[in-house]
Amino acid sequence: MIDVDAAFAPATGAVARGDIPGATLGIVTAAGERAVRWTGSAVPEPLTRDHWFDLASVSKVIATTTMILALADEGRIDLDRPLTDAIPDLRQYDVANAAERKLTFRDCLAHRTFLPAVEPIYTYGDDPARLRAFVLQREWKHGPSVYSDINFILLGIAIERITGKALSEWPIGPGLTYGPPPGPAVATEFCTWRGRILKGEVHDENAAALGAAPGHAGLFGTVDGVLDFAEGLLRGGGSPEIRTRINGHRTCGWDAAHPGWPGGDACSADTIGHTGFTGTGLWVDFANGVAWTLLTNRVHPSRHGEKAASIFALRPATGEAVFAAL
Repeated sequence: MIDVDAAFAPATGAVARGDIPGATLGIVTAAGERAVRWTGSAVPEPLTRDHWFDLASVSKVIATTTMILALADEGRIDLDRPLTDAIPDLRQYDVANAAERKLTFRDCLAHRTFLPAVEPIYTYGDDPARLRAFVLQREWKHGPSVYSDINFILLGIAIERITGKALSEWPIGPGLTYGPPPGPAVATEFCTWRGRILKGEVHDENAAALGAAPGHAGLFGTVDGVLDFAEGLLRGGGSPEIRTRINGHRTCGWDAAHPGWPGGDACSADTIGHTGFTGTGLWVDFANGVAWTLLTNRVHPSRHGEKAASIFALRPATGEAVFAAL
């Protein structure tokens, strides 16, 4: 049995203190046992189990990574081949010298490129096709390998080129969708660019400008939709690539357990996870046969300030509490 109330205690405290408006915790085991708790506000209405959260960068692992690895399993791409196999026009005006043309699918999945963490792409226009062209033709400033949205924007474009359809057309599963979601949504931030509180529309500015179904963000999910995906991994779904470390603690798409990571230190070494900027996260411990997702709206009403930053302590505390509750 899972003492889910004990596991949820850190999030309950965070909501009671006003650190975050609302939080949902879901835990699932390989045997199919599932427990869910929620508290607080979706803004303005009370949070429920059926509310949809903007998953932000958790989109990278649930959607984009899964899609790329499925294409590799089908033999439609080779992870160690360059992106230009799918995107021949990448830096097409500097074919001889462009370093971007040498980047592989695996490089981007594992964030072992020279590309920057993020770029305000949305400030360069509002035409999704033109912005995709901008991403492909821009000479990116080189730097050390960092976690990069640009890596996954490129992977999203590659998927579109290979399949001839948008990421939003992939069958992802119930409780998961690219926006707008079909049910009640949790409010995120007051967006100064759009001039309104976002509720049911993608929080990430670049995702909105690129058409809300790019490779780095844009997916919405309910707690049960996320748990269904995690349970599938626990039961042997997914590629072994997601558990193989290839760039420090990074695997293909995922972050692997390491000291001080957001999943806490109680999990096994055979644990992977990923977080989302809006206050979301998913962790899967294969050795212990358990997965958990913490979904919050920590960016409401703003991403700035100490309250929004409290998520960085809440995540590992929740991970520790989950294992204490098992």
